Amino acid sequence: MSSSESLSPLEPSADAQPAKVHLPRTSESEELKKIRHTTSHVMAMAVQKLFPKAQVTIGPWTETGFYYDFDTPEPFSEADLKAIKKEMDRIIKKKLPVIREEVTREEAQRRITAIGEPYKLEILEGIQEPITIYHLGKEWWDLCAGPHVDSTGDLNPKAIALESVAGAYWRGDETKAQLQRIYGTAWQTPEQLAEYQRRKQEALRRDHRKLGRELGLFIFADQVGPGLPLWTPKGTVLRSTLEDFLKQEQIKRGYLPVVTPHVGRVELFKTSGHWQKYRDDLFPMMGANEEEGFVLKAMNCPFHVQIYKSSLRSYRELPLRLAEFGTVYRYEQSGELGGLTRVRGFTQDDAHLFVTPEQLEDEFLKVVDLIQTVFSALHLTNFKARLSFRDPHSDKYIGSDEAWNKAENAIRHAVQTLDMEHFEGIGEAAFYGPKLDFMVQDALEREWQLGTVQVDYNLPERFDLEYVAEDGSRQRPVMIHRAPFGSLERLIGILIEEYAGDFPLWLAPLQIRLLPVTDEQLSFCHEVCDRFRSAGIRAEVDTSGERLGKMIRNAEKEKVPVMAVVGAKEREANTLNIRTRAAGELGALPVAEVGDRLQAAIRDRGAF
Repeated sequence: MSSSESLSPLEPSADAQPAKVHLPRTSESEELKKIRHTTSHVMAMAVQKLFPKAQVTIGPWTETGFYYDFDTPEPFSEADLKAIKKEMDRIIKKKLPVIREEVTREEAQRRITAIGEPYKLEILEGIQEPITIYHLGKEWWDLCAGPHVDSTGDLNPKAIALESVAGAYWRGDETKAQLQRIYGTAWQTPEQLAEYQRRKQEALRRDHRKLGRELGLFIFADQVGPGLPLWTPKGTVLRSTLEDFLKQEQIKRGYLPVVTPHVGRVELFKTSGHWQKYRDDLFPMMGANEEEGFVLKAMNCPFHVQIYKSSLRSYRELPLRLAEFGTVYRYEQSGELGGLTRVRGFTQDDAHLFVTPEQLEDEFLKVVDLIQTVFSALHLTNFKARLSFRDPHSDKYIGSDEAWNKAENAIRHAVQTLDMEHFEGIGEAAFYGPKLDFMVQDALEREWQLGTVQVDYNLPERFDLEYVAEDGSRQRPVMIHRAPFGSLERLIGILIEEYAGDFPLWLAPLQIRLLPVTDEQLSFCHEVCDRFRSAGIRAEVDTSGERLGKMIRNAEKEKVPVMAVVGAKEREANTLNIRTRAAGELGALPVAEVGDRLQAAIRDRGAF
């Protein structure tokens, strides 16, 4: 199973502003954790001062700030947020000491009962000793493990903002109480807050859900279901272009295409271990019982294993590289869905390589080279390699220690051979084997996992795979799982935001639009369009009948890379007046030259 969960900044569009301030990550900054955790307590104290009937539940920090959930008789309004922020400023100015107190479970229960907050009692049940309480002066306290700053005076009120209110169920359970969640953000300096807010606005401008609608790439339909995107003609062209690009690269490297069904027997996934480990992530079983039941496939690897196993393989056939753009289905919770980046049906650029142990390292390095080729073509060059290894203390993994050690050592040696920047992610392995994940940072410094390559000794064992070695003995192959894109849906969502919808010429669903000044040029435009299409160029004619200025504005809005204005003079001279998004006005060029330059730019994945 190839994982595709969470970029070098691409060359930004002309109107993109460069980041001006470094924003530390919560995961990297202990000071930021303290600031955000303390700020959440200050907010909760302010809420209970202004709304005495509000009950406090939980309030953790997040990667960009913090939130707190409250049980209140009435929902909070925008005006309430402003009042809460003013009260927070007053609390901060008091410079209240933040005091840690360790108490017994009985004492904690007594204090919680005294203030009548039942949510705290339920939270207390899940806390292991020691039990600690943090006080803001003598005025307010909450159960908390910390960490915190020493005083509310250590917070900068100009580096704090309350952002929004949303509904949230207690413990995430729809059968339990509906709470009010206040989201906020906190930083070390006002400059960091301003940069965060700038990036947030830029992220909204680039939001792939918004741009996908505006550019007509994909839709979601209630009658189809959440998390199941429908691709329009333009979006399908974009998908197909990416698929064709990778297929060509794979053919060069000896991959063989396969196609497998969308459903399979439960027994298949029991053998692989997915049924036992990920049953809750699968769509419901079809059939009366597990012996005869079928499920929608959530991964392609067990199917590729069956193709390998369909005949006895010789060492001369290895490595065998089977590749498929296979659509899989996972029953993600509705609250976890997010545009194209988290869906219930997605297509993986999946491949499984069956190799001898001696071939493992060389094939692994070739896969990494393929992934780097893909990233280079897409201008995704700012990435780190995460060595996703198992947590030796967890029971979620299958297979022997020996198999895991061999697989992890192979990955570690490969990245050392390539001299790649890398770090280890303990606990991030797939349940059957470790993997090398490519963590790519985008123009807004968000991190995503895209390409992945995994080493697997376990599925060959579970499925009893063999090959005939040179000495005639039966040996066990090793599997490599790999997906340079991860999934087409997630990749396209990320690329839309990276390019702000302004795709490079080779990827653009429409590459050139011809704009006739009057209807008298329509016939000529259609002739040129047909000529371009025959040459593999994605071209169309604007037949709207609008004025030229409106046609140009529409093409700009739709981010068409190349526009060709055609008036009487151009038709007479067999030329096109070219305007590009990348270079602006280029003037009149012969039709043949335009076609040749477009073909060359598309072939070389460059600009016109």
